[in-house]
Order: sequence, then structure tokens, then C-alpha cells
Amino acid sequence: MNPLLSGLQPYPFEKLTALLAGSKPSGAKKPILWSIGEPKHAAPAFIAEIIEKEISGLGSYPLTAGSDDLRTAIRSWLCKRFNLAENSLDPNKHVLPCNGTREALFAFAQAVVDPSERALVLMPNPFYQIYEGAAILAGAQPYFINLGPDLCPDFDAVPENIWQRCRLLYLSTPGNPSGAVLSLERLQKLISLAERYDFILASDECYSEIYSDENNPPAGLLEAAAKMGNIDYKRCLVFHSLSKRSSLPGMRSGFVAGDAEIIAKFKLYRTYHGCAMSPPFQKASAAAWRDEEHVKVNRAIYRQKFQAVIDIVVPVLPLQIPAGSFYLWAQTPCADTEFAKLLYEKENLTVLPGSYLSRVAHGTNPGANRVRMALVAPLAECIEGAQRLKEFVSSL
Repeated sequence: MNPLLSGLQPYPFEKLTALLAGSKPSGAKKPILWSIGEPKHAAPAFIAEIIEKEISGLGSYPLTAGSDDLRTAIRSWLCKRFNLAENSLDPNKHVLPCNGTREALFAFAQAVVDPSERALVLMPNPFYQIYEGAAILAGAQPYFINLGPDLCPDFDAVPENIWQRCRLLYLSTPGNPSGAVLSLERLQKLISLAERYDFILASDECYSEIYSDENNPPAGLLEAAAKMGNIDYKRCLVFHSLSKRSSLPGMRSGFVAGDAEIIAKFKLYRTYHGCAMSPPFQKASAAAWRDEEHVKVNRAIYRQKFQAVIDIVVPVLPLQIPAGSFYLWAQTPCADTEFAKLLYEKENLTVLPGSYLSRVAHGTNPGANRVRMALVAPLAECIEGAQRLKEFVSSL
């Protein structure tokens, strides 16, 4: 067996299952799950229609590169959404479809890290655990950047000798679990650091289309690169998905885009990896990237849920609507694991302890005494969950 597998830690939800084992909620309250970030909104109706119409496409092997139509739809969406010049992105060179961002974010480290270098892969802390596993199995060492007071990674605290050993930096904007958004200026500073120390930026932007201010969408890494004259997008790769944007987690559809030279090498890797998207899903994905109306409706529903939950809970638990994503990253009045266990036992409401999303780094676990709450359930269920949360916190 690969000895590097021993370096992998249990997934956060495995830890949560172990924490709640033996516990039994009191009363007859139905379970409410705020622990898993799985969108529950209705999928756009046209998606099912397209898949049914194109089902005969299952009779053909798909190409790793995806169809011309899908790559062109992705290119057009990127350019419109992030104010990029259309001629700066070639759908044949800068875009590569993938089966959701999770598998691509993991595979990316395997393709770009030289294990003989004993390199560092930097990532935010708390983080999406795929980043850590990808680094370990690529033969690199994870280096955790704790969140600062603004809930963004404190990049200024990273010493120069760490930047010198960095070969890959994972970004998450809007962040999981904090919902914080990296500004254009901060992204441009990171691009400058990547140029100086010769590392690659992998920006996980899967929550970029869920944001609180309709007139102020989150910036993206390619947008930051273009505004500073890097129209070749050197060292810059972005990862996007339809899971959150279009409430299509089961379709496993996303893409990676950016530096053409790196995309070409990643495409080679993926050709051997054998992970091409099915043809019916490619057709449906192209249509989803071309339609913005269902995404606006999706955002409006999340805003409604955020406001409803905040109005109920904020008198007893300080909360604020995040700039992006569908999570609340709440501070707890006791240990996060104790809070989560008691909340489950008393109210049958499941949340994820923040310490399960973090590692102890630089003397602290930045996820401790916080919980992540995913507002993915229907509005009525979110309101019921908020009322239970308020009652529970009031009883402490």
C-alpha cells in the first residue's frame, strides 16, 4: 500500500459521527442537518429535459477535453462574469471540464507537485480537507495559514523561507467555512508572490455565485490577473462548479481554467486518470453556464434564509451574513464539540464543529470554539432550526 495513506486524517463527518455515537436526541423533534453543505434547492427544470433528450450520448466515450460547445460556454461565462477580454481565453487551451471541483482540486496537486522536492503546499486553516489530502498524497508537506481577524488567511504571517519552498497555494474564495472573500488587491499580491517565488495558485471558487450583495459579486483570481496585465494567466488556475451555483451536486460538473501550459499538462494527467464527463451531462452543463436567471433565484433564496435565521438567533448568538457561500461560521459559548453534541441531544439539530475543519498550527486551532452551519435546507426548516438554536443557546 502507498505509505502516504497513513498521513490522511479521518474526514470531518467521520469525526462528527464518532462524536454523536451513543447520543440520542430527546423528544420527538425531526432531525435537521446543518452539518453538510449539500444544496437542497430544486435543480433547474431544463437540466432534466436536456439529459433526457441527450441520453443516447451514453453510447459514446467522452473526451477528456470535453465538447467544443461546453468549453465555449465556460469561456463565455468566465469572460462575462469576471470582466475578461474574450480573446484572452482560448477554450481549447485555457479551459478543461472536470467532474466537480473536488476531484480536480485533488488531482491537481498530483499533477503539478514534484515529490522529490519535499515541497510545501500552502492552504487556509480552517480548510476544505481535500487540499490537505492532495498535498500529502502528492508527496508534499501541508503548511497551514491561519485565518486572521477578518476571517481571511493571514498571508502576511507567512515567513519568506516558507514562500521559497511553496510550490502550490490553495485559495478558497468565498471561503469554506468562513464565507470571507479575498479582495482584488489581496489576490494581486498573491500573484506577485507566486511570480517572485515560482509557485502555482489554485483558487477554489465554487461558492463564487452565492453572495450577499447582488451588485458586488466576489472577485476572482483570473480577474485579478487580467487587471494587473497578466493576460496569459501565468501560474493562475481557478476551479468552478455547478454544484452550488446551480444546485446540481449530483451531476458532478465543473471546470478548471487558467494558465494554458499548466492546463495542457493537467489534461495529459487526466487523460490517464480517466475522468471525462458523460456527454449528456456536458450538454446540460453548457446550458447551465449560459443561463443566469436560475442562479439569481438561487441567490435570492439563500439571502432570504440568511436573514430569517439571523433575525431569530442574533439576540443570543452573535452572527453576521457572510460575503459569500451558504455557511454561518458561529462562535460558541463553550467548546465547539460540546456545543455540537449538546445541540444534537437537546434539539436534534446537527452542526459541524469548527475544530474538525482545522489543524493545530502556530500554537492554535483557529476552528476551535466555532461551528459551521450550512443553510441548505428549505426556508421553513431553516427557520425551525434557528428557533431550536436560539432556545438551546438561551438554556446554556
